[in-house]
Amino acid sequence: MDLYEYQAKELFTKHGVPAPAGKVVTSVDDAVAAAEELGLPVMVKSQVKIGGRGKAGGVKFAATADDVRTHAGNILGLDIKGHVTRQILITPASEIAEEYYVSFLLDRSNRTYLAMATHEGGMEIEQLAEERPDALAKIQIDAIKGVDADKAAEIADAGKFPAEVRDQVIEVLQGLWKVFTEEDATLVEVNPLVKDGDGKVVALDGKVSLDDNAEFRHPDHEALADDTAGDPLEARAKELDLNYVKLDGEVGIIGNGAGLVMSTLDVVAYAGAKHGDVKPANFLDIGGGANAKVMANGLDIILGDEQVKSVFVNVFGGITACDEVANGIVGALDLLGDAATKPLVVRLDGNRVEEGRKILNDRNHPLVTQAETMDAGADMAAAAAQNASAQPSK
Repeated sequence: MDLYEYQAKELFTKHGVPAPAGKVVTSVDDAVAAAEELGLPVMVKSQVKIGGRGKAGGVKFAATADDVRTHAGNILGLDIKGHVTRQILITPASEIAEEYYVSFLLDRSNRTYLAMATHEGGMEIEQLAEERPDALAKIQIDAIKGVDADKAAEIADAGKFPAEVRDQVIEVLQGLWKVFTEEDATLVEVNPLVKDGDGKVVALDGKVSLDDNAEFRHPDHEALADDTAGDPLEARAKELDLNYVKLDGEVGIIGNGAGLVMSTLDVVAYAGAKHGDVKPANFLDIGGGANAKVMANGLDIILGDEQVKSVFVNVFGGITACDEVANGIVGALDLLGDAATKPLVVRLDGNRVEEGRKILNDRNHPLVTQAETMDAGADMAAAAAQNASAQPSK
């Protein structure tokens, strides 16, 4: 779960990282009132879960109440890389003497944690990393030892922070590590971390991504969730306890087991290249209990995606036998009734496959076509999606 800037700063403050206070508002009038309460000048900042807000015009300095009104009016509703601004953060403007950058993240490729730091922060950190990679220190973190004062000092020195702020940066790094570990985050980033006019090091911005797999340890994190910012189909699938991720494609995918579903995505993408470049529309793993209700929920979610033109059900019968899966598909179609309108290609294999295929053959549903292999099923589903896409809209 990605957090908004203001939420990230709340976690920073909780763990002793200095971050300026602010107020989150959703209207121009409230923005002006917040600015007057906090004291001008202020920063007016779009709250969206994406980088590049400054370049897109989503972060503005406001010296007067009229400036606040103008900037708030322009930023509310602003689309930043597909993320529409529905709330803004009003925070006191800080005098910036120097900008720095620090982060902790999960380094999946090396199976470890990684700290990144540089005394050259700011909006162009990506450009710095590309053009002058030596300027961005990368320090591996031992998961057992973590970041104590000595490790924080190593990171600060590698990032070449000025001597006059070194001790403060060491304290900030230890606080950010607490955010990273105690909140079960996969990313904690501050850009910029600044030295203000008083010589104090503060986090002017913050980005935090929390590990959803650790939700059970953090009941307080539920309050940080923002369903309006996510995909409504994903939110509905979560309510139904389905493992679903929406993608930008036309072929709906249902499978049992994450490995099989991932393989199915690859095969459909390969087949789709020959059929109008159609692509997978989702990842949906129904798990082992593919009964009628689970299958109905899965189909209902996928069929609710207007981009889906066909569905590929790819199941390997193991603990749940193929005849149970077939009964689930038949029951699902009966439950959905007229709501099921898009072609389904079904590939069954494994335990009791012949019985499962017979159930589907006997039902002879007009929307269902069976495939002998995964490759054949992917090709049939891609062709069906291409054909449906070519039909005129009704």
